[in-house]
Amino acid sequence: MFKKLLLIIAILFAYTANSFASYLLIPMDTEQKNHLKAYGIAYWTLKNDVEISWLLNYRGGSFMIKNIKAIENECLIRGVSYEVIADAKSTAILQEIANPEANMDEVKLEKAPKVAVYSPKNKLPWDDAVTMVLTYAEIPYEVVYDEEVLLGKLPMYDWLHLHHEDFTGQYGKFYAMYRNAAWYQEEQRLSEATANRLGFKKVSQLKLAVAQKIRDFTAGGGFLFAMCSATDSYDIALSAEGVDICESMFDGDGSTPNYSTKIDYTKGLAFQNYNLVTNPMEYEFSNIDVKVPRTVPQKNDLFVLFDFSAKWDPVPSMLCQNHENIIKGFMGQTTAFNKNIIKPGVLIMGDNKSLNEARYIHGEFGKGTWTFYGGHDPEDYQHYVGDPQTDLSLHPNSPGYRLILNNILFPAAKKKKQKT
Repeated sequence: MFKKLLLIIAILFAYTANSFASYLLIPMDTEQKNHLKAYGIAYWTLKNDVEISWLLNYRGGSFMIKNIKAIENECLIRGVSYEVIADAKSTAILQEIANPEANMDEVKLEKAPKVAVYSPKNKLPWDDAVTMVLTYAEIPYEVVYDEEVLLGKLPMYDWLHLHHEDFTGQYGKFYAMYRNAAWYQEEQRLSEATANRLGFKKVSQLKLAVAQKIRDFTAGGGFLFAMCSATDSYDIALSAEGVDICESMFDGDGSTPNYSTKIDYTKGLAFQNYNLVTNPMEYEFSNIDVKVPRTVPQKNDLFVLFDFSAKWDPVPSMLCQNHENIIKGFMGQTTAFNKNIIKPGVLIMGDNKSLNEARYIHGEFGKGTWTFYGGHDPEDYQHYVGDPQTDLSLHPNSPGYRLILNNILFPAAKKKKQKT
């Protein structure tokens, strides 16, 4: 409270002082020493009720803030590059951005979004890119899981990330490789106990109920973000309502005969006309994922961000802000999305055209939005179960991780309406 009071005093001083250097510009081009922590500065600033101008397509999506000593000090502490500029310079930047011929725009960020991560409470043998980058960027978040979701707590939050998850009740289809592993057996035991405690006979039924609550959160105006298997397994779970797609080793009984033909694609958010992988021994949910058969060499495994009009398409422009537009690919249980299976109306924001795959997609649902990002860890090409987590201090300028953090700030600009 005392720290916030000092910041408020500093803000009042900044507004009344006659200073020729009255703005902080946090560049997000190659001049930035730590792109990831720069997002943490932006979040911290919003948390202290200071408005930010997000300068879309200006020097990689830079931030401009009223010159306040406390913010400058925070940049120094966190190792974030900044420039102190005069009023005249800030005015010139805004005039440059406002030029109708310039593919740039100013978006006001007004309020720090409240962030939740849907994640199990028990420690599983893999790490989650989103929680790692939130921690590194010093952006606070709260963990929720099945019980909190079913108790209706999601409306308390603005933004929800789905941790590496299997919403179909098949335990990630790790059965063939890890059914004798202690962590797999413990996950199954805990999941079944949770389902029974919450009134469900099967884990798949619990996960469907959770998926539907998340869908309702999105429809009500929430911002949903998911990576890796939480993308396609979520869509499949919604579309498989009323159909048992789990074999006996997952839920104790057989599946619905010919279940792959009984999926209702209209209930999902992003995909249609896909084929489920019915073999329980195969580490794959469906042909939504392009990983199998995928034989692209790592050096050629790239995707390109689309160049949207900042003035006319501010939402995808915000989500694609970066200092690079060609991003290194990275694998996961769900690596990328087969373009032939993506629903019409879904916005593809990053793809590899030669492979006919989308990596980064976005859509609207009700009053809210969702974003799916393929792959597991942007700085670990092929992350295996049990591998150590990525040290982000070695990757402070990661363009792949920047895409995650764009989504974190996106809700702060939700009052800006897209032009028509």
